[in-house]
Amino acid sequence: MVYSLLFGSFLVGSLTSIFWARQRAGRLTLQFQRQLKAERQNSTVYEQRLQAFLLALQASPNGVVILDSDRRIEWCNQTAARLLGLDAVRDVAQHIAHLVREPQFLEYLSQENFEHELRFDNKALQLHPYGLGRALLLVRDVTDVERAEQMRRDFVANVSHEIRTPLTVLSGFIETLQTLDLSVEEQKRYLQLMGTQSQRLGALVADLLTLSKLDAEAKPSLERVNVERLLLQCEREARILATVLKRDITIEFNVESGTDMLGSASELQSAFSNLITNAVRYTPSGGAVQVKWRQNELTVKDTGFGIAPEHLPRLTERFYRVDKSRIRELGETAGTGLGLAIVKHVAQRHGAQLEIESTIGVGSTFKLIF
Repeated sequence: MVYSLLFGSFLVGSLTSIFWARQRAGRLTLQFQRQLKAERQNSTVYEQRLQAFLLALQASPNGVVILDSDRRIEWCNQTAARLLGLDAVRDVAQHIAHLVREPQFLEYLSQENFEHELRFDNKALQLHPYGLGRALLLVRDVTDVERAEQMRRDFVANVSHEIRTPLTVLSGFIETLQTLDLSVEEQKRYLQLMGTQSQRLGALVADLLTLSKLDAEAKPSLERVNVERLLLQCEREARILATVLKRDITIEFNVESGTDMLGSASELQSAFSNLITNAVRYTPSGGAVQVKWRQNELTVKDTGFGIAPEHLPRLTERFYRVDKSRIRELGETAGTGLGLAIVKHVAQRHGAQLEIESTIGVGSTFKLIF
């Protein structure tokens, strides 16, 4: 009887222990499953964030290459692949030095000095170390930068040349006046030539300041401009220039009356004047210059020397000269070489188009369409 009671008590206790053990196991299993689910969710979130980060790098306009501690490629975007000639899939795990073989780059890698970027073949590269020996290689296309830098150097050289010429002449005249015993007539002639050179310098400086202002200001100051009055001023300038050049030129203005437009009066005056005075400068005696304004379109037509087709795309470059020998023939009456560059800038700032047509020996037509 006692044994039966003891055995029964033991059995109940065992069953109870098993029950609670199973309960605890169930709770642990449930807790583990929840933890596993949370970790999977976190892993998915991390994976999504990583993919979003890589997509952002993929969209970067610059090339990005992720390198491990041995300088092997772990990942690169399509921009880097294009600039460096890589394959974004095939070249993973390849050493960057085996794929980019330019001597400058290999030397750059070996020096371990990455404070400054390296440039070659219109590309700029810079390595940025991070973590435990890993590195980010950034690559960008500097073709436009190099072109702009070359244009800046050419511009400075041209400005220096254009300024040096009249200054040299002025210095020579001054030295002549100081050292030689000249007659009154000779002195007057030299002083007149000095005045011409001074005016040339002044015109050059004025055009440079105009271009600088156009480059610096984001938008033109808008006002209501009376085009008829503006072109009347341009007509006076054109006739005075023809007289100074001693050219027998027919100058005709056909202007639609009562026309106003929104824009910068000073900029429009500069653009219109440059087109018209250029036509007068390059039209010989016996020729004609016709100026017409109709329906927001300025047309300046001349019967000048004409321009060969290969020169037309470059006419609006600063200091671009079609025929330097003709410039020498014009001498002091030649323009500064900045007029059409100013016209182009003003047109862009006013949402206008500049169209140029020309035939050698026949003449040229310039249109500003607003």
